[in-house]
Amino acid sequence: MIAALLAEPDPTTTPTVGVDCRMDTVCKQIYDITGNAWFAESSFWILVKPLRIILILLIALLIRWAAHRMISRLVRTSAHASVPAILRPLRERIPSAPAATADPSAVVPERRRQRAEAIGSVLRNTVTAVVFAIAVLLILSELNFNLAPLIASAGIAGVALGFGAQSLVKDVLSGIFMLLEDQYGVGDTVDLGEATGIVEAVGLRITTVRDARGVLWYIRNGEIIRVGNKSQGWALVIVDMPIGYAGVEEATSVMRAAAAEVAEDPDLAAHFVEPPDVLGVEQVTVDGAVIRTIAKTTADGQFDVGRELRRRLSEALDASGITARIAATRMFPRPAAPNGEGDTRGGAT
Repeated sequence: MIAALLAEPDPTTTPTVGVDCRMDTVCKQIYDITGNAWFAESSFWILVKPLRIILILLIALLIRWAAHRMISRLVRTSAHASVPAILRPLRERIPSAPAATADPSAVVPERRRQRAEAIGSVLRNTVTAVVFAIAVLLILSELNFNLAPLIASAGIAGVALGFGAQSLVKDVLSGIFMLLEDQYGVGDTVDLGEATGIVEAVGLRITTVRDARGVLWYIRNGEIIRVGNKSQGWALVIVDMPIGYAGVEEATSVMRAAAAEVAEDPDLAAHFVEPPDVLGVEQVTVDGAVIRTIAKTTADGQFDVGRELRRRLSEALDASGITARIAATRMFPRPAAPNGEGDTRGGAT
């Protein structure tokens, strides 16, 4: 036994390949064909491994290209009336919603295109990150890296990041659902609670709103609890006009004629969804009756119609003499007479 250990190795003995090569089908076939362990090992590390890494990268690029092409096609088709359900506003996906029965051409294509591009950008970035993350893991596996500790470390880091960045995750998720549900978009007039104004920019984390005073508000999407959008669908203009103790029928007739003139104005006719209507006495105050007038308008034209409707109603009441009768019924205090002389009680003016 000692002699066998001290004996020199037989030069005719054929060396065997390593474990990695034996476990690989291509390397084992090369060894079986050539019978040369060195050539099989060299081919395995110089030829087979690089080719597999290149193949993984090519497949990843192909999958990414196909996914981006599909998303881009989805974005392009969103400008038409027939859109996938995922890109439809939430109110259009609910059968009982009023907008579900509305004319599809009433939806503004530019608004839908902007929203679709934002969603498409998010989807493309997500696909790129997922595909290349998987490709990197496969390449590391080809280089014989032990992925178990790496994946475990990534999981622990993800949990720690999730606890430390809860507000960030909340903002991003809220931004994604806001885009999918089309709660608001750039150019909309919204009421977000603390800030009311026109939306200037919409991001996954921050929404930018400029109010009537010109102040620019940066609002985190996760902090938006409620949204009042004044630019979607139609709007209802409500005008309450006091008539004092004048005749209700007379004031109503005058106001209906003035409202009809506003509806027939060529500059404003396109903004009316329904003709304006004078409903009647809305309330009675110490100064007399208050008559309500309503007008159903487009979202874009509600402010112009409201201002013009108030102006025409005021002028009509003034021209009919009702405004003068309102002033005559009011009581104003008189200035005190000098040295306490005269009557200091209030009187009609």
